Amino acid sequence: MQIGKKIKNLRLKSGLTQEELGERTDLSKGYISQLERDLSSPSMETFFSILEVLGCTPEKFFESGDSIQKVVYSEEDQTGYKDEEKGYEIHWLVPESNEKEMEPIRLLFKENGEFKEFEPSSSETYGYCLSGRVAIRIGTRYYSASAGESIYFSAADTHQITNDFNGPSEIILVATNSYL
Repeated sequence: MQIGKKIKNLRLKSGLTQEELGERTDLSKGYISQLERDLSSPSMETFFSILEVLGCTPEKFFESGDSIQKVVYSEEDQTGYKDEEKGYEIHWLVPESNEKEMEPIRLLFKENGEFKEFEPSSSETYGYCLSGRVAIRIGTRYYSASAGESIYFSAADTHQITNDFNGPSEIILVATNSYL
């Protein structure tokens, strides 16, 4: 088992530099570099300290075999929610995507349906209108996208998507998760 490689992967997933990991564990950047290249082996105390900072349990760290990432998600993997009052239905296309960097969803609108208003964030949103037409309000500006058209915007202002069609509309949205 390449302990150094696993530590490096966990560090990168945590968004830490070698220097930041070193500061949080009272180790030098050079020592972290040596660990990650398997040129040095940590004491048990140091190892547990590193895992704690990286948010990983020893059991999870030493799970047998490399975990295979899930690539294909079926309809059975999706979860959904329907808001009859607001006239929309949402399907999360990838389970636990709110914990990932992107969150893909499918929104279905009834006539006059509207999705919730979002506060400003550092997220970016991409959408593809599958059917009907949707209106996108970003701050005080309004935009419209019809079937076959894409949208892309920064969420730096309040924003909301609504149905802008005399009938149902459907859109695929992918938003980056903001960690502000």
